[in-house]
Amino acid sequence: MTTAASPSPAVRAEVPNDLAAFWLPFTPNRAFKKRPRLISRSKDMHYFTPEGREILDASAALWCCNAGHNRAPIVAAIQRQAAELDFTPTFQFAHPLAFQLSARLADLAPADLDHVFFCNSGSEAADTALKIAIAYHNVRGHGSRQRLIGRERGYHGVDFGGISVGGMVNNRKFFGMLLAGVDHLPATYNREHQAFTKGEPEWGGHFADALEGIVGLHDASTIAAVIVEPMAGSTGVLPPPKGYLKRLREICDKYGILLIFDEVITGFGRLGAPFAAERYGVVPDMITFAKGVTSGTVPMGGVIVRKGVYDAFMHGPEHAIELFHGYTYSGHPLACAAALASLDVYRDERLFERAKALEPKWCDAIMTLKGLPNVVDIRCVGLTGAIDLAPIPGSPTLRGYHVLEHSFHEAGVMIRISGDTIELTPPLIISENQIDEIMEKTAASIKAAA
Repeated sequence: MTTAASPSPAVRAEVPNDLAAFWLPFTPNRAFKKRPRLISRSKDMHYFTPEGREILDASAALWCCNAGHNRAPIVAAIQRQAAELDFTPTFQFAHPLAFQLSARLADLAPADLDHVFFCNSGSEAADTALKIAIAYHNVRGHGSRQRLIGRERGYHGVDFGGISVGGMVNNRKFFGMLLAGVDHLPATYNREHQAFTKGEPEWGGHFADALEGIVGLHDASTIAAVIVEPMAGSTGVLPPPKGYLKRLREICDKYGILLIFDEVITGFGRLGAPFAAERYGVVPDMITFAKGVTSGTVPMGGVIVRKGVYDAFMHGPEHAIELFHGYTYSGHPLACAAALASLDVYRDERLFERAKALEPKWCDAIMTLKGLPNVVDIRCVGLTGAIDLAPIPGSPTLRGYHVLEHSFHEAGVMIRISGDTIELTPPLIISENQIDEIMEKTAASIKAAA
């Protein structure tokens, strides 16, 4: 395993003269363009600015570069594939790597989660799973089951299905009424009972019982699926309370409702296992994935489906299409090559096991930030962590933005923010010394924003 940073390049990378044309996603564009945070190169645990300044990656880019950056086996696999087969459709045709990757993913997933439907992102994966759920009930003669249940503070991407079942207000409020017939479970977080918890909180498992109330309100005959993140990530690292996910599974089984785990963030070692479903001992009916499947190198997402769900569609004439859904780039050859190489790196370097072994050190280290100015809570599980900061009165999110700017420009560390919450989610190749370095630099940025 290589984790040392490469030396800064002798020649500076070209800096763009005009930043106007690019409308950055999830970014305050005017503030960014006044003081941009540009990246031109990466290696292992580090990014480099166009000027050659080294930035320690404490966020795995966007929860996705689990194997680190510019890993030679993954780069080589992408290059070989680009020279051999650039693209072929998977509508009525296919290529060998798509089948190889599907089999590898089915082997990683628990129980009879044996069939894989590919797309290109976590957002597409969420919408795909929701469509499969509704279609599943339809092909079984239960067409009244169309209602979808999400959770407050949940994040399932930015397509219309995902923001409808999602529960992050700013992602929803600008876009109208969204999908009809959606309801939401309550969020599982309560600072009074859960503050400064390592791992899964002891308090809060009872939040799952709210599903019984939703069933009572709408009747089970109208409900297709429940979708939750095993650990809510983008909203600020909310580990599930003990027993919560198992109780959801019990209620879904009781009423014939499909259970979908959105593992776009938690998949591929982030919580010390291939999927969070394994960590928590709960088998959902579908798992969505993206991000870490290619270690962020080529866009890819997908849904892993239980055998019974897949089999429900396999009726009628053999020449007829069973599911009218898909994307031009589903199972793209370059993405499949990148994913297979990433899975090899995870296996050969035992990165899932490494994340599990480092979790106690990681959680101890992040809890050392307790007591810093404006820190009101810290949560951690696996190699993830979140630090809630008290907002500046009258200017919510501004303190978090100040920390982000200081971290990049002065401290030399890349973090992620969600409002006034700092999220730390490093690549799984991180060393113990780099854990300490991240905490030292984050602490300096928190103090600077006080």
